[in-house]
Amino acid sequence: MSYDNLTLHTDKYQINMMYAHWIQGSLNEKAVFEVYFRKLPFGNGYAVFAGLERIVQYIQSLSFGEEEIAYLQSQEENYKEEFLEELRKFQFTGNLNAVQEGTLVFPNEPLIRVEARIFEAQLIETAVLNFMNYQTLIATKASRIKQVAPHDILLEFGTRRAQEADAAIWGARAAYLAGFHATSNMRAGMLFGIPAKGTHAHAWVQAHDSEEEAFRKYAESLPDQVTLLVDTYDTLKSGVPNAIRIARHLESMGKRMNGIRLDSGDLAYLSQQARKMLDEAGFPYVQIVASNDLDENIIFNLKGQEARIDVWGVGTQLITAADQPALGGVYKLVAREKDGEYAPVIKISGNPEKVSNPGFKHVYRIINRQTGKAEADYLALQHEQDIINGTKIKLFDPIHPYIHKFIDNYDAVPLLQPIFEDGRLVYELPALKQIREYHENQKKLFWPQYLRKLNPEMYRVNLSSAAWQLKMDLIHEHQM
Repeated sequence: MSYDNLTLHTDKYQINMMYAHWIQGSLNEKAVFEVYFRKLPFGNGYAVFAGLERIVQYIQSLSFGEEEIAYLQSQEENYKEEFLEELRKFQFTGNLNAVQEGTLVFPNEPLIRVEARIFEAQLIETAVLNFMNYQTLIATKASRIKQVAPHDILLEFGTRRAQEADAAIWGARAAYLAGFHATSNMRAGMLFGIPAKGTHAHAWVQAHDSEEEAFRKYAESLPDQVTLLVDTYDTLKSGVPNAIRIARHLESMGKRMNGIRLDSGDLAYLSQQARKMLDEAGFPYVQIVASNDLDENIIFNLKGQEARIDVWGVGTQLITAADQPALGGVYKLVAREKDGEYAPVIKISGNPEKVSNPGFKHVYRIINRQTGKAEADYLALQHEQDIINGTKIKLFDPIHPYIHKFIDNYDAVPLLQPIFEDGRLVYELPALKQIREYHENQKKLFWPQYLRKLNPEMYRVNLSSAAWQLKMDLIHEHQM
């Protein structure tokens, strides 16, 4: 089995639609799809786009090998051999534009735009959503955690609770680009250049005759990387006192202990008492690491209780996005080739939030020149030039159009960047450290009220007047 070939990492109905387009002779018609999400996760004020590198790798490696063809031949649909021959020649020849990883993004704006033969665009839908939805979700969760602990060290500890191996490594990458400092996963460290950090398990202590012996032997083995887990038996009566003895032993060797780790109990009280004990013993430099099902809410509350914690190890709640385990991104057709031109199309729903925004569009971030801050994001149709020329534009709420304002002293920053053109990669993937820096700079573009954890202000995503009118016209046309 070609485990690493992701070409069939798609839903069966995608293959069936490709087959139907092939049968009907419409496989070469161009189509434009947009990828976006409708609702921000975690009640947050923003999301963090991630997953582009995985998407690029996937598209570059798309090919139907003989194992994939043989599997399709076994399906009950009895696909014709000529169709399978078409798949043998398959490669992505379209255009793909996307926002940069680490960008702060918002509901109902295109994060990825695919312009390709419909035969190609249908195939990649499932995988693109899979990669974008998961990594954007984890990057957003990590950024939320970073917001409540901006000056602390954050460690991603989620591998053993992740939803399988791929989730562990790509989740670690998403957390790192959003501000985490290291991961426990060695494979993620090797693949992506993320610093790898770790302490030791309770099993190390249990495997020795005494806690002090376990600590001493660990320190002898790794004298420059000593962080001791102190809660195997009794944190304050034995764990911390034994750690202090080892810290003295290390100092006698000209070494310094890095820290102690708390993994259970009342983390606020235990960290306060441990800090007092370490300071009184002459070890103010020894850091306190905490773990145990942490998330941004628990960390926020622990800080409110004046916990003395320097390093946070965050695992299950981050890597599984436990309080919202799916982003809900969608991949919607917005225009199709008709008579040699793109005709806009719309999806109408009884749920207003599910009515799509039709037409080939560009996305701009409107930066107020006076404040240097983002005012809104603006969706304009392909032919509109006002936004590029700096003409005064109207910003209005698509749900409540009577809420509006005009702006003329602005810069319009295009968010969708060319990634593939005619199937050729034209985008140089940035290093992960560059993405981290970019994400930090992105946050500086927004007022604090959009970034806060609780009750954030809603950032506006606006349609141009022409895009809004097109949407209204198509709704009217299809409801007559």
